[in-house]
Amino acid sequence: MTALTREPTRTPVGLLTTLELEITGGCQLSCTHCLSSSSPQGTHGTMTAADWRTVIIDAAALRIPQIQLIGGEPTLHPAWTDLVELALSLDRTVEVYSNLFHVRPQWWDLFSRKGVTLATSYYSDDPDEHDTITHRPGSFQRTRANIEAALQLGIPLRAGIVHVLECQRTAQARADLRSLGVTQINTDRVRAVGRAAGTTPPDASELCGRCGRGRAAVLPDGSLALCVLSRFMPCGNVKDKPLAALLGGPAWRAALERVPARGAAACPPDDSDDCDPADTEACDPAYD
Repeated sequence: MTALTREPTRTPVGLLTTLELEITGGCQLSCTHCLSSSSPQGTHGTMTAADWRTVIIDAAALRIPQIQLIGGEPTLHPAWTDLVELALSLDRTVEVYSNLFHVRPQWWDLFSRKGVTLATSYYSDDPDEHDTITHRPGSFQRTRANIEAALQLGIPLRAGIVHVLECQRTAQARADLRSLGVTQINTDRVRAVGRAAGTTPPDASELCGRCGRGRAAVLPDGSLALCVLSRFMPCGNVKDKPLAALLGGPAWRAALERVPARGAAACPPDDSDDCDPADTEACDPAYD
């Protein structure tokens, strides 16, 4: 039996809804708060295109309905379009989490495919403030223009706002996005993971408390994590064991036990129920 025809199975922790694939650490931006410390100097890691294909095939066998391509900037990976096509061929939906700094004309057709959605990060309605956070002059104008282009094409798009700077214009950024027609907007505070942690070792207290619930992440070196934020708590490696063998395994369970419990009242009712810092509704109303 080939990998493409293996019998579907369920993970011991229940059916996941999303598998985050961090296919590269490369990015045109060098955001101050980046959880993966991605930058123009970042690499694609040790996972090959064949390795990523295997993970997607295994995810389909596990009936995980959505594949999310993230980075870094996923569109910098030479195989990203092939990975989208593979996931779609296996009846998975795909979300491409892109900074939308650069979109080649031919990519719009792929973004417009049924089953494909876009997500992006947006920090301010003020170009200078936005570019200060991304460390890339002109990033505001290019991202905003591509948000407009996506919406004009009817491509489903959501946006995340991370509160990075004191007195940052996050409320104005939300209003600006709404004026463009973006309806799904989430905000969060900076989490001390990756570049934002500086020299301080990351700690589980920085996690939102929902790690491992409904999603998992595979990092550029093949490490499995409860989510991209919990990258400092690896749960094995997909290059050593199949995804199904790692999910719910001893390392996975041990990582879950390290995640601090959060009270149900700690977050607003419209919380996005995941743990991506550019994707999770902040638990502090001051950031909303």
